[in-house]
Amino acid sequence: MIDQRLRGAAAIAGVGHAGIGFATGFTEMEILVQAAHRAVTDAGLTMQDIDGIATASVAAGMWAMPVIEHLGIKPTFIDSTMLGGSSFVAHLMPAIQALESGQCNAVLVCYGSTQRTSTLSRAEIGKARKLLDPQPYETPYNPLNPLSAYALATARHMHEFGTTREQLAEVAVAARKWAQLNPEALARDPLTIEDVLSARMVSDPLTVRDCCLVNDGAGAYVLVRADRAKSMKHKPVYVLGNSTAVWNRQISSMENLTVTAASQSGKIAFEMAGVTPKDVDVLECYDAFTINTLLFLEDLGFCKKGEAGQFVSNGGIAPGGHLAVNTNGGGLSCVHPGMYGIFILIEAVRQLRGEAGDRQISNANLAVVHGNGGTLSSQSTAILGTEATL
Repeated sequence: MIDQRLRGAAAIAGVGHAGIGFATGFTEMEILVQAAHRAVTDAGLTMQDIDGIATASVAAGMWAMPVIEHLGIKPTFIDSTMLGGSSFVAHLMPAIQALESGQCNAVLVCYGSTQRTSTLSRAEIGKARKLLDPQPYETPYNPLNPLSAYALATARHMHEFGTTREQLAEVAVAARKWAQLNPEALARDPLTIEDVLSARMVSDPLTVRDCCLVNDGAGAYVLVRADRAKSMKHKPVYVLGNSTAVWNRQISSMENLTVTAASQSGKIAFEMAGVTPKDVDVLECYDAFTINTLLFLEDLGFCKKGEAGQFVSNGGIAPGGHLAVNTNGGGLSCVHPGMYGIFILIEAVRQLRGEAGDRQISNANLAVVHGNGGTLSSQSTAILGTEATL
């Protein structure tokens, strides 16, 4: 039996972002600081109220230290766990535990990247990764990672379950339709199934439209104890469940290319929250590639294994479909600055606050946020809810 004592013990009180798209002339630290200040202000606090920090970066192993320096804070709780794009969902549980223990009172979770406009090329970063993060069963073959890794999982899903490229394209088209309702989304031009299928092939069977954006952006959120959140500036968004799972680093080490550790993190998070996928109003999941959405729909229990292709067909996850998925446009059409996990949390908070404008889901009270890191390596699931779900 999962311990539910931390269910609803903490709430997200503020969110903010900065530098979305092209942060020309700014460093990743500068846009991170902007997003951090916006989240803290959104919570009705000042930076002097922040005594906990959680952050991570692709480029720096000791990233928390310069972030603390730039923010001018003296935290009593520090978490710089780096699990790739899922990190900022995974940061929830340690932060909740620190809040509950009295170690701190307000935790700022933040991230920034200028991977699109930085003078340091992605190719140079890739070379450094091969030395600093060696993957002995893959690196010698010089794969086009992460593309090749996700293409491998895609091909296996197609082979095993009959999933079609048209069904994969449905994911990209649905994301674009949500993006067209979001003025902050970067890719808002019309997109059809045929557009996705006929786009340039980058790693068979994935075309460029099956792949996420490459751009700049920073995001942040503030977590406080539930009792404090009730008297703060905005309607609290409570963390009802959270779990993180890692089964592998290299995709070649996956036991089954069509089953991810989301099946573990999701099960625990749902049990902690005391809800099921049928109760969920909105799903925000890490869609670096179209296959991600299919795998996570299955592994989180929204449909049976092998049935996600049918689940997304005919606009199933687009506006007006049977499940609202990636309502901001996702990493495929809204924003994807290297690590996307913090932006799905921000979107979920906006939906539960009722602040999502034209893309708002009516009476949204329960949201699932699912982060992915590496090449289907780290998985972290969070269940968020309004006061009505407590």
